[in-house]
Amino acid sequence: MQKVRLMALGGLDENGKNMYLVEIDDDIFVIEAGLKYPSESEQLGVEYIIPDFRYLIENKDRVKGVFISHGHDDVMMAVIHLVKEIDVPIYTTALTARIINDEFTRHGIKKYINVIKRNDTINVNGHIIHSFAQMQSIPDGVGFVFETDMGQIVYTSDFIIDCGYKNSVFTTDIDALTEIGKKPVLALLAESGGSSRNGYTAPKHRITELLERGFESLEGRCIITLYKQNLFRIIEILNVAAQCNRKVFFYDQDHIRLLKHLEELDYYKVPKGVIISKEQFSNDMDDVIIVISGSGSNVFKLTSKIAIGEDILVELRKTDTVIIGSPVVPGCEKDASSMENDLYKDGVKVVKLSARDVLSIHASIEDIKMMLSFIKPKYYIPVSGEYAALVNNADIAIDMGLTPDKIVILDNGQFATFENGRLVSTRDLIELEETPIDCSNSTNVASMVLKDREALSTDGVIVVGVVLDYQTKEVIGGPDVQSRGVIYLKDADHILAEIGNIIINTINNQVKDGCFENMQARLEAKEEMSRYVLKETGKRPMILPAIVEINLGENNG
Repeated sequence: MQKVRLMALGGLDENGKNMYLVEIDDDIFVIEAGLKYPSESEQLGVEYIIPDFRYLIENKDRVKGVFISHGHDDVMMAVIHLVKEIDVPIYTTALTARIINDEFTRHGIKKYINVIKRNDTINVNGHIIHSFAQMQSIPDGVGFVFETDMGQIVYTSDFIIDCGYKNSVFTTDIDALTEIGKKPVLALLAESGGSSRNGYTAPKHRITELLERGFESLEGRCIITLYKQNLFRIIEILNVAAQCNRKVFFYDQDHIRLLKHLEELDYYKVPKGVIISKEQFSNDMDDVIIVISGSGSNVFKLTSKIAIGEDILVELRKTDTVIIGSPVVPGCEKDASSMENDLYKDGVKVVKLSARDVLSIHASIEDIKMMLSFIKPKYYIPVSGEYAALVNNADIAIDMGLTPDKIVILDNGQFATFENGRLVSTRDLIELEETPIDCSNSTNVASMVLKDREALSTDGVIVVGVVLDYQTKEVIGGPDVQSRGVIYLKDADHILAEIGNIIINTINNQVKDGCFENMQARLEAKEEMSRYVLKETGKRPMILPAIVEINLGENNG
């Protein structure tokens, strides 16, 4: 009988950065390759964070495929970095494939993507994998089923159950779930994003009625903030705008490309004449709905920029109504609060969609219960969410009759090993590190660089310069000590003087002992200065000693 191991490289005890592994004997299948946006304490020039790929790189010959469930950053955007490390087939649905291909083109990557259907069966290296349709906030969402000798491994991705919604490119396929549950299911991996919310998510994920009431009563313009990839919400806005004879202007013109993908795939037909281009847009227009979108905290930062009058395209007017349709996600609280404050200062009408009235498209308690009743797993593994959400998800499974020994809450890097149809171990672990990507050039930011940035942002910097005669090693200039963000007291001159003395004494002592070496002298002085500054100020600033050697003999000759 086969040996099966399940593990996450990201997505557990965090929001985003989803990446899960299914190992069947020697073959590794990767589900998702997502990123997460840094919290305010992690920013420091970091644009986003991706999973640690070292385990996959070390076992690249065993990796047989990457399966992406839908077109959101938290499950797919790290794939542009993964394919630079290992050459592995990618499997996903048509819209998601187009979105990934757009990113590949942007990054100069040439890579073929295997397009699968929403309800499909494929054979990868002798293993049977099924996809099944799931409703998410973007069309073409799927979950995955991996067949094994011990039973099926089922991964839901994000989902809700909405039986009243008829657009087939969004809906969850109840018949497919029923068929999956007719066969033994060894383990179900289900999302935890809404596991603390009572009831079903549907129909509270829809805002069409709210928009209809709001647009009819509006006298001026309407500005709506949204997350970039929430196409469900975009379609609602376009449909209501067409009914109310209003135009829609997308601040982010990438939406035009996304909507073009939908039309080419025959997933949605944009109402004729509703969208206006940047060239057609004028800040004087009254019958326009302006959609401000972005990823992570960017949507809040952009709206704040508009609110304080720093944007050249959109200028707020007192008659504007701003609808905050982008719920605050972890790590964005400060930017969201700042945006809302700036909007109120500008005197516009602000409508904030309550999280109690309008729900994000993630499974609530009754959705999860329904999934459990369809799938009937032997083991249950909550995924995708912070630790409290994973525990809430586990509690739902207990309410549905699963015993605690059949529920597994894992950490990133922790394996759940199954043999002979039962869980035999969760002891195996691999050490993982965050992989931050720099916003300046989209390269991996070393941990030392982040430590330096943190020191600069919190404890400041001290620069110490000394000039030596190259031949004699005599000090002929300095020391010059510059402090930024460390010492503010008027009577702190003695601290700066002592820092200068430390580097001079270090140089003189090494010269006296006949062992002077520039790099070593700087390191030794830096360590002693760090200890001294910590003792005197309680801070750990970045200290940059510079010893410049000048050959006076050559200059005079």
